[in-house]
Amino acid sequence: MENYKAYHTSSSDRMLLLLKTKGPLSTNGIAQELGITGEGARQQLQRLAEEGWVVFESISRGVGRPSLLWSLSEKGNRRFPDSHAELTVQLINTIRDVLGDEALGNVISAREYKVLLRYHDEIKDEEGLEAKVRKFTELRSRDGYLAEYRREGEGFVMTENHCPICAAANACHDICKVELSTFQQIFKEWGTIERMDHVLEGARHCAYRIMPV
Repeated sequence: MENYKAYHTSSSDRMLLLLKTKGPLSTNGIAQELGITGEGARQQLQRLAEEGWVVFESISRGVGRPSLLWSLSEKGNRRFPDSHAELTVQLINTIRDVLGDEALGNVISAREYKVLLRYHDEIKDEEGLEAKVRKFTELRSRDGYLAEYRREGEGFVMTENHCPICAAANACHDICKVELSTFQQIFKEWGTIERMDHVLEGARHCAYRIMPV
């Protein structure tokens, strides 16, 4: 979680953020990640479960007591920004119904073009591909995607642990297609980028592999 600044400050918020980015996790796994005792983690998780923020699944692993795997509930996921999901979906459907699919596509492309210019302008002066990926990750986190990256082989993997436009993307899949094309345009001078995991296809997060040219 070191690649973005958490805006959650309380211990409960830190736990919710951890489950958002790393979950599902066991009680002991959560305790280790947060540097607290197992009993302390258990008490907080029970309270969060009673309040409806988290849910658990009992996993049997041979002899002994089953382990509990904790994850965010639907309410817990709503704790993170959704970029005015209901209004966005209504606007998408209105444009489609009144002006047609072509007009909707033009609106999406125009929006992504502005994103391309903004991202490219902030990334272009960074020295080296890793510095550009790091800056790109910071920009995505600033836009609400809880992004982080890691080196993998000769390239990098950027993971977006939250999608603040998920409702809009579900209403119009072209948003994700145009977004990936925008990313590829941004990095075409320095590397290639492909989507590895996709929330709309059932993954827990979206992930992208970025390789040098």
